[in-house]
Amino acid sequence: MTKVVVINGSNSRYSRVTAIQEKIEQFFSAYSTTHVIHVHELPAVALITANFENDEIKAQNRKVEEADIVVILTPIYKASYTGILKTYLDLLPQKAFVGKKILPIAVGGSLGHLLALEYALKPILAVLGATDIAHSVYIIDKQIIRLEDGSFAIEEEAINRLEVELKQIQHIAAVN
Repeated sequence: MTKVVVINGSNSRYSRVTAIQEKIEQFFSAYSTTHVIHVHELPAVALITANFENDEIKAQNRKVEEADIVVILTPIYKASYTGILKTYLDLLPQKAFVGKKILPIAVGGSLGHLLALEYALKPILAVLGATDIAHSVYIIDKQIIRLEDGSFAIEEEAINRLEVELKQIQHIAAVN
């Protein structure tokens, strides 16, 4: 069975980014085990002080090490991925993404930040050993509508783009 890790770089469990995370979990649920790392819930002092020896950090890093597919999920603020995502990526071993299928996904306020994934996040993923990086998926936050009950509805066009990349990365992982 394929092992998937989703690294959620949002600062809340109740965000549009988490709506995308839930869609990813649904997609992989039939043929994969999925583990989600909510970076904002990791020990803050360990993140800020780059404590590689923290037990929770080491446990999450083991999940990444065991994964076949790693989905990096982040909101885009001020033309970049979140700082808390970067603090966790800094705590991963230098070649943590070697041999893994990587899918970067971002939710941002406008198309003006679309290239943040290409020019800010992908170079960091490459430094961590990623050589098999799927096409990024960028979703504008207006495509994720918060409903009265607190849940979210995602526009069909965004779901279709997301599912194309999820199917592609799942297929590649299954073949290898």
